[in-house]
Amino acid sequence: MKLLMSGNEAIARGAYECGVSFGAGYPGTPSTEILEEFSKYEGVYAEWAPNEKVALEVGIGAAVAGAKALVTMKHVGVNVAADPLFTVSYTGTNGALVIITADDPSLHSSQNEQDNRNYAKFAKLPMLEPADSDEARRFVRIAFEMSAAFDTPVFLRSTTRVSHSKSVVVAETPVPLEERRELRIDPAKYVMVPAMARMRRVEVEKRLRALRAFAETFPENRMEIRNGEAGIITAGMPYNYAKDVLPDCSYLKLGLVHPLPERLIRKFAASVKKLYVIEELDPFLEEQIRAMGIEVTGKELFPYTNEFDPGVIAGAMGLKTDASIKPPEVVIPPRPPNLCPGCPHRGLFHVLGKLKATFVAGDIGCYTLAFMKPLAGLHSCICMGASIGMAHGMSKALGEKGRGKVVGVIGDSTFLHSGITPLLNLAYNQGEAVIVICDNRTTAMTGMQEHPATGYTLQGTKTKEVDFQALATVLGIDSVREIDPYDLKNTRTVMKEELARGGSSLVVSRRSCVLFKRHSPETRKPLRVNANKCIGCRNCLDLGCPPIAWRSFKDRPAHEIVKNAKKQDGNSYIDADSCTGCTLCQQVCKVGAIEEVE
Repeated sequence: MKLLMSGNEAIARGAYECGVSFGAGYPGTPSTEILEEFSKYEGVYAEWAPNEKVALEVGIGAAVAGAKALVTMKHVGVNVAADPLFTVSYTGTNGALVIITADDPSLHSSQNEQDNRNYAKFAKLPMLEPADSDEARRFVRIAFEMSAAFDTPVFLRSTTRVSHSKSVVVAETPVPLEERRELRIDPAKYVMVPAMARMRRVEVEKRLRALRAFAETFPENRMEIRNGEAGIITAGMPYNYAKDVLPDCSYLKLGLVHPLPERLIRKFAASVKKLYVIEELDPFLEEQIRAMGIEVTGKELFPYTNEFDPGVIAGAMGLKTDASIKPPEVVIPPRPPNLCPGCPHRGLFHVLGKLKATFVAGDIGCYTLAFMKPLAGLHSCICMGASIGMAHGMSKALGEKGRGKVVGVIGDSTFLHSGITPLLNLAYNQGEAVIVICDNRTTAMTGMQEHPATGYTLQGTKTKEVDFQALATVLGIDSVREIDPYDLKNTRTVMKEELARGGSSLVVSRRSCVLFKRHSPETRKPLRVNANKCIGCRNCLDLGCPPIAWRSFKDRPAHEIVKNAKKQDGNSYIDADSCTGCTLCQQVCKVGAIEEVE
């Protein structure tokens, strides 16, 4: 059966086809849809974990119990999961364990551009890299087979383009889900105290030697000999781009990118006069091939940063093709990313942006967009959970001078991911910062996923719901309060009071994401500007809300010019079709010019 699938859908399908019964992960673009799609298959169990470390640990537990376990995350998630990752490389697995790392060249939705092939080398684990959706499906099965055969976790690396582009998949009949190994009690294998870890360290090297031998005959490492002039070694999506631009070259297409097949590489190199390596991001393949003593051309031609496309490869090779011909430039007005109309974060950051002497340590989430003007209410963004730790560190470094001048903001899902321990640290070490949880009742940035404070699991089961206020009180936070960010006056009052009070504070800014209707059953009337009342102060424009715009009188027909035309050059305008009626603009208008649409 042929299906059109994205790479993420195909990975989920591949897991289901080979009898995977357990899946865990944390949502993060470009990996999110894998677990969402997998959870829909009959008979499987899937869960969102609070973070990637927990997801991997429960995946390890499922694998040790004899199951086939799938663990999914984006590339920076592997940083969070690195602690158990490096040790499970020593212990191996009883059943099978496959870890999906979805890398993000060009930083489409990430704070950095790391190449996670390096993790495979560092942790001494095998890594597969598919080039399209059908390979993604097939490689999942291969990964589980390798995991069981070599008693090892196996990485499958995707990239944004593989994860999100669609191609034809040849679906196969699934094997039974009940297939699993028996749980075995084996402390020498799984208890990694130094004495036993030293023995397992030796086993890791034995396994790596066996994997190197396997790589030499692995059918997904294949040579495509066309002529002896030029040969290209590549893997993943760059293989497709290179084939588009350089169809007459010979290719060594690698499906297993770690460990590398040295004998196969030498054989291929000997068959061509000129050898190239085409790979996105780090010179991962290139450096290892050079270490073999093989002359190769790579990053001296091809860029280190951003994802490739046919035009990038053609340009690097000095070729003029259709892919390298740029369309005529069209001047398009800049349109920076923005918070949605009615976003509950807008009211909070409008208030924070007015606290000029206050440093607002930010975090990963939709609200990160509030760093831009006109809100300008956020001043740093490092990684998941860093805002609380940074706010505490700043308060300690600034001492008395910093009292009342440090705020840390974090989303509800991000707080549960990695904010609880730094909040505990803030209370324990008597920090002076005010922490705000931007609780929009879902993991909004990655597409409305559940988390432990929503009251629902990934598969829709009603469950327990974390109480942020009770948790903060138990941790020892001095003051815990809740605000509605749609109420600007109260939000401003609470923030000023908490900043002036001293000690540790937690403010829960609670209002459901405007796109998520479970917690927002009410409907609000859209708003409009009464042009005869508008005085052109532009206070409403300071909210940066997409439906609000400025209309100049000189650009409007005479019959639309209102009585204030002599006093000003235009007035604010609200697009009623996109207005959600949150009333923030109504609250900042000092003359009552913003009214409900009847």
